[in-house]
Amino acid sequence: MNYAFIDFQNTDNTTKQLLGFSIDWKKMCDFLKNRWGCEKIFLYIGVNDRDLETAKLTEELRNSGFIIRDKKLFSYKNKDKEINIICPKCGNKFIEKIDTGFNKKANCDVDLTVDAMDLAKKDNIFYIFTGDGDFEFLIQNVIFKGVKTFIVSSARKIRISKRYSVSRLSKKLRKLVIENPDKVYLIEINNLKMKFQKS
Repeated sequence: MNYAFIDFQNTDNTTKQLLGFSIDWKKMCDFLKNRWGCEKIFLYIGVNDRDLETAKLTEELRNSGFIIRDKKLFSYKNKDKEINIICPKCGNKFIEKIDTGFNKKANCDVDLTVDAMDLAKKDNIFYIFTGDGDFEFLIQNVIFKGVKTFIVSSARKIRISKRYSVSRLSKKLRKLVIENPDKVYLIEINNLKMKFQKS
């Protein structure tokens, strides 16, 4: 049996911010059913209270054939930054505190993990759409149970300065693919662009 597990936020951000395209979720669902033979397609998404746009999207996704696991988004405070400043005129040192604001998170990781472990049987195939290293332990466990696992994300790196690059695919998941070449595979989501890009 083939199953797909989609971390909506991670996948949506990867295609929009890194690769420059939006997903047509209905096309994706049809592709997963008809081309990859997925029996069930789970989609994990965070929703805001009174966010009618997301409510409409989740209903459309449900009608398209996804099994929706939605969770309320919660806000958390980012850690403020402190920088040391030296006055160019008087030479006095002082600390400036910078408010970095709030972030929102739904944390659907547990839901995805429970669904995947419930379906982890020998010779099943999992397609896990995420680049999040938090799923390393889950993937280690399902391959131990005999599940062939495909991570669908992007290994592409974006240079953010002369010395640093960032990627949506975590180092933990890269390492898993390298260390388990006959059990864990990476599918570059950009190679699927023509299959389910929004027109």
